[in-house]
Amino acid sequence: MNGIRAAIRKGLFTWLQEEDPDVLLVQETKAKPEQIDVSEFNGLGYHVYMHSAEKPGYSGVAIFSKQKPKQIAVGCGIEKFDKEGRVLRADFDKLSVLSAYFPSGSSSEQRQSFKMEFLQDFTFFIDELKREHPNLIIGGDFNICHREIDIHNPISNKKSSGFLPEEREWVSRFLDSGFLDSFRYMNGDVTDKYSWWTYRFNARRKNLGWRIDYHMVSQPLEKSIVKADILTDVSHSDHCPVSLELELND
Repeated sequence: MNGIRAAIRKGLFTWLQEEDPDVLLVQETKAKPEQIDVSEFNGLGYHVYMHSAEKPGYSGVAIFSKQKPKQIAVGCGIEKFDKEGRVLRADFDKLSVLSAYFPSGSSSEQRQSFKMEFLQDFTFFIDELKREHPNLIIGGDFNICHREIDIHNPISNKKSSGFLPEEREWVSRFLDSGFLDSFRYMNGDVTDKYSWWTYRFNARRKNLGWRIDYHMVSQPLEKSIVKADILTDVSHSDHCPVSLELELND
């Protein structure tokens, strides 16, 4: 979401009350905890956890959970990423849920290099993490379209950050390491389903979008996946929510 305060002004609480998810993961909060009315989330039954960037009005991730987690882990242990508020994890009895906001590389070559560093280090971080927490869901804005069917115009965007060959290859390797792209797993090669649209060019009305938001599910949870969807009609920001439903056996 492009700022949680903006999303609240656009009806987030009404949607949250109607949708009633057990867990809500938010990326690009652009806020410190003291800058939002946590009591409104509490009133809807949510425990609130945030990891904000040091820089005001920038980045940040959050987890809102009906069930209180056994543990909250802030960051990935790498200072240059953690100061930007990009990783937050909640551990429950049967699974762990991680809210992740991957860097964008579109603003400069330096930021693209930073993004590629993040991808490499995130791989090592997750490889280590899933040994201790094999039932793992990574939800968030990956800022990468994996396949040509995940972007409205793959030809003109082939040199764009977010659709570069090396980024797409990283997603393939990440999936091969033991994860399922839950939307593709449940919906096959369905096309024209995107999760982000630029505010320019009437892109959302024309559905000129990118699918850059994912729920990556570790393979031990494969049989628990019931439904995965992209809620394109929900417009609290330039992204829309992506949903995942699991049925966890005792």
